[in-house]
Amino acid sequence: MDISSSDTLTADQQTRGWQFAVGAAILGWVLDAFDFFVVIFLFDTLAANFDVGKLDIVYTLTLTLAMRPVGALIFGSFADRYGRKRPMIFCILFFSAITILSGFAPNYLFFLVMRGLYGVGMGGYWGIGASYAMESAPRSQRGVFSGLMQAGYPFGYLLAAVAMQTLVPDFGWRSMFMVGTSVTVLIVILTLFAPESESWKLHRQPSLGKIFHAFFQHIGIFAYLLLVMVAMSCLSHGTQDLYPDFLKSIPELMQRKILGMHMLFGIPVIYNIGAILGALIFGHISEKIGRRRSIMFALIVSLLSIPAWAFGSSLLMLLLGSYFMQVGVQGAFGVIPAHLNELSPDSVRSLFPGFVYQLGVLIASPAVSFEYVLRDHLGYPWALTIFEFCTIIALLFIFGFGPERLSRNFYFPDGSL
Repeated sequence: MDISSSDTLTADQQTRGWQFAVGAAILGWVLDAFDFFVVIFLFDTLAANFDVGKLDIVYTLTLTLAMRPVGALIFGSFADRYGRKRPMIFCILFFSAITILSGFAPNYLFFLVMRGLYGVGMGGYWGIGASYAMESAPRSQRGVFSGLMQAGYPFGYLLAAVAMQTLVPDFGWRSMFMVGTSVTVLIVILTLFAPESESWKLHRQPSLGKIFHAFFQHIGIFAYLLLVMVAMSCLSHGTQDLYPDFLKSIPELMQRKILGMHMLFGIPVIYNIGAILGALIFGHISEKIGRRRSIMFALIVSLLSIPAWAFGSSLLMLLLGSYFMQVGVQGAFGVIPAHLNELSPDSVRSLFPGFVYQLGVLIASPAVSFEYVLRDHLGYPWALTIFEFCTIIALLFIFGFGPERLSRNFYFPDGSL
């Protein structure tokens, strides 16, 4: 199908109200991250409540990550068949309901099942949200909104740290699983007002069979992007999920406060501010220097931060190290929504990047448990250092020799600029 420039202009005009689509997608990823990171701050509380070991609670994170590809497969294929709006609304309602049920879990088994089901919703959301945001946003600002989309993840982490200090003392730990309900309602309202993706309308497939056929026609680029997302998941979860527990292992810092908050929550607030800024900055500069170069630049920032991040001998060094570590980590991730969507086939732009993203998370899901076990042999500083140094070096090679389709036009079937 040949689409003229006038057709493209018409399509752009039909996406008035794209801000609602982008806003809903970003807010959904914030809520998704908040509901995930709540568990990280409640390791000890949940273990005591369910009378299990801390490693059993850590395992629920692995299960959540492992179930995400199932959600990406289900919700992504539906979004490519039936449009972005309805599947996104259903997905956000699904994982929000499961989160609330997690807070009412009467025992460990029920909680474990809920966190597995939560992984289905979490995995389904990113593919729909990222494709909806990237297709709806102005093409010249795709990198900026890619950064905003991915900044929602550390922002959710930051909000979880703040909520632990403000909600839990007065309302108890179960409130952490219920506080996002009002945000869920707002996301649904925004999505209802948002226009459907014009790119989806142009490239929609007549059946799920056709969608999966188109998917398997591009297995080569899928394999490359899967390698990317396995390593990127190791980078992200390897620097975030156990870091609060690492901070608790430093007795001399346990009584310190930052911005009036306990050090255990104050440091995550600071480094997640860096993560948000990193996603915004590197997402923006990816429009100027390209997706791969921007990601590699961010990775070098993280690489240089490792000594202070893992071996900081003072509160200030740990603050600086963790801050710049997350500037780099989420700076690299801030480019990923745009990069994956630009490399994905038009007709499966929700399923393809969403499934490759979440399958990468699945393959990398043992990373957190592996890091935790490595800590028993080498101690936290060396376990964190060795794992992340190897991951960053691998990523520099992967992106250094990988493809790129900067600012491709989603309205053309061949992805022409």
